[in-house]
Amino acid sequence: MSSNDLNNTRFDSHSDSDVDQYTDYEDLFSQSDRKARRTRKPTAKHTPKKLQEQVLSEIADTNAIESGFQITYKPSKHEAGWLLSSLRSFFDQELIIDVLAKVKGGKEASVYRCQATPSTGKTLLAAKVYRPQMFRNLRNDQQYKEGRAILNKEGHVIKTNDHRIMRAIGKKSSFGEQVSHTSWLMYEYKTLDTLYRAGAAVPKPYATADNAILMEYVGDEHTAAHTLSELSLKRSEALPLFTEIMRNIDLMLQHNIIHGDLSAYNVLYWEGQITLIDFPQVIDISSNRSAYAILLRDVTRICDYFSRFGVKADAEAHTDEFWKRYAQTEPHMLAWDAEDGDEVE
Repeated sequence: MSSNDLNNTRFDSHSDSDVDQYTDYEDLFSQSDRKARRTRKPTAKHTPKKLQEQVLSEIADTNAIESGFQITYKPSKHEAGWLLSSLRSFFDQELIIDVLAKVKGGKEASVYRCQATPSTGKTLLAAKVYRPQMFRNLRNDQQYKEGRAILNKEGHVIKTNDHRIMRAIGKKSSFGEQVSHTSWLMYEYKTLDTLYRAGAAVPKPYATADNAILMEYVGDEHTAAHTLSELSLKRSEALPLFTEIMRNIDLMLQHNIIHGDLSAYNVLYWEGQITLIDFPQVIDISSNRSAYAILLRDVTRICDYFSRFGVKADAEAHTDEFWKRYAQTEPHMLAWDAEDGDEVE
């Protein structure tokens, strides 16, 4: 309450506040009740904890005011705070001018359709915003971390002799968790950049922020591209699309990259063309002992999907051919939980 509020407030002469004040003074100065005062326990002042919804709402309101931009999309109070803070740098860099809609929500990240600025040469762009660390729960991440360096927010390798950072990661402190989170994001961004330049069917990446990646949007102003998992293909187009995905797997392997989570859930379809997405779990074929098993899983998922539309393909034969062409060693099979590994969103 402000001082003006206090000055304008009238108290009744027999209000509860006055009675409480007189009681306090009596307790303090009465000489006849010292013993009672020594044994009387003070009444604890209880400040109720704020509900999580209230905290998130306040964060959202603060970010909206401080960021200086308004968006068409109306996020829930649970997502507003981290959405606005995650996308602010894209507004500041004048890459986007509005957030129009959420086109995909997931356990790891959500994707939003954004209105691009003319300088990008695009009308629409997609912003992939990773969820706050407390919501992120990547399963079996050790399998993908093997052989991968830790990347900083500029995409540079963090040296293993940086003991402060390595110790924080090992202890899983809040700082260490943020470093790991940034590394996952930067692997996706750098992989997209490498593959796009190589001619792969992936979205063109435009920028990265602490918690988001801005990339090419697949779809139109009304509808985002569906994933293959949501579609039933015509048999006449199934084989060409299967061949195109195999071409992309081959192209990835030319750069020592295995997708790590490839399936019909991570392939977009739009106007007869496919686009591969979701690359944070990429592994290096030359440095991960589970590389053959992970590659086989990727290829098997694709073969299984297209078999429903008449495409006959031997997943193991394809994988062996890829391995002979690009791997430097014989397959090394780690113990791998297929039930966990097959889990997809």
